[in-house]
Amino acid sequence: MIDTKALRSKILDAAVRGQLTQQLPEDGTAEELYQQIQKEKQKLIESGKIKKEKPLPEIKEEEIPFEIPENWKWVRLGELFQHNTGKALNSSDKQGTLLEYITTSNLYWDRFELKELKKMFFTESEIDKCTVKKGDLLVCEGGDIGRSAIWSFDYEMRIQNHIHRLRKYSSFICTEFYYYLLLFYKLTGRINGIGIGLQGLSSNRVHSLIVPLVPFNEAVRIVEKVSQTFSVLDEIDKLQKWLVDNLVSLKSKLINSAIQGKLTEQLPEDGTAEELYQQIQKEKQKLIEAGKIKKEKPQPEIKEEEIPFKIPKNWKWVRLGSTGITITGGTPAKSHPEFYGGDYPFFKPSDLDAGRHITVASEYLTEEGKNVSRQLLKGSILVCCIGSIGKCAIIDTEGTVNQQINALTPILCNSDYLLYAIDSEFFNYQLNQESRATTVSIINKSKFDNCILPLPPLSEQRRIVERLDELLEFFSS
Repeated sequence: MIDTKALRSKILDAAVRGQLTQQLPEDGTAEELYQQIQKEKQKLIESGKIKKEKPLPEIKEEEIPFEIPENWKWVRLGELFQHNTGKALNSSDKQGTLLEYITTSNLYWDRFELKELKKMFFTESEIDKCTVKKGDLLVCEGGDIGRSAIWSFDYEMRIQNHIHRLRKYSSFICTEFYYYLLLFYKLTGRINGIGIGLQGLSSNRVHSLIVPLVPFNEAVRIVEKVSQTFSVLDEIDKLQKWLVDNLVSLKSKLINSAIQGKLTEQLPEDGTAEELYQQIQKEKQKLIEAGKIKKEKPQPEIKEEEIPFKIPKNWKWVRLGSTGITITGGTPAKSHPEFYGGDYPFFKPSDLDAGRHITVASEYLTEEGKNVSRQLLKGSILVCCIGSIGKCAIIDTEGTVNQQINALTPILCNSDYLLYAIDSEFFNYQLNQESRATTVSIINKSKFDNCILPLPPLSEQRRIVERLDELLEFFSS
């Protein structure tokens, strides 16, 4: 897969350093543009359209983040844009006209979501201060700090106080360039909130942000190049998403076909699943008689209406609990620090994200912790039973698990085959149907045990795993 986010960052890096375009003498210099902007700004002050502000501090050498071409100039953002925020929400304020407004929840990178707009009252002076017009650059003060978009609509809109409105002082300022600059600053960590608890991008920080001033024509050329390249990357993103979605669907179909016996040949010499099933029950009985496991209640017979699809004649529908030993994990008391910090793996749901086979746990127990835990053998299958129900993996080591995991230690069955079956679409459907939808979805051990799956003879289980591994490796390469 192509890392389009990294490519965007590299393109923007080149763009804001003047490396995407050629500097042409006929473009003039940023210093000339800067002087022109100051003249236009002065006219606005004299006409009473804006107030005169205190001079912004000079830019020190150590503040400059990177090199720019000689005909560019470092300036403060407040020298290029008139800047203010919107109105703070006050439900008791009923003065003025009831108008729609946007918040940070409507403002995204390079776009707006305007389906559901709220309303509040604005006085005439507030309307002037809080109204955005076509071409204004809007920047989030909180939330996803620095998230920006240019208002491109022909109608006007009001803003709440958590949005900064930047309106250029001169028509020779390319607002789109500064949108891309803010995106670059965000991607490279140059825009970060400050404060404890709620972080935000204050008005002072926006106003004093150091930015390069670029001759107008060159800024336009930069924007055109970046926009064209980003359009190509957008198409790549769509294609990659389509590919990922279809690969996920294809993998699911392959697994479904495999556990229906459609990817392998059924061989008489394999014997039958019924024979394997009886062998498993005999082994379980031996463990019960030896006192290694407790005798369980008989599982209910599988009804015809439970069976979702046909399987080969020498296979058998079984309940999960009949294929081995199942347990629900538990967490040794945290009040006993002597249980923790040893070498014995203690697996949690987050550890299951590492792949189909895992050996590394996020936490480890001492010998004392191990002895008060429910221990599992190598080859046991871990299945998340709370929250991300159905997430699963095989442990390639001995270990134990916390209370958010149900575990199956197979008897005379192939762990990888059972993992594929548990990871299948139809098995996950059972888990989700059986989970109790409270605040967090959960499936208990009894319901986990009663989920059904197709059981082939052991030799065919191995062939199914080999075939699936081969096919899925091909699609992931």
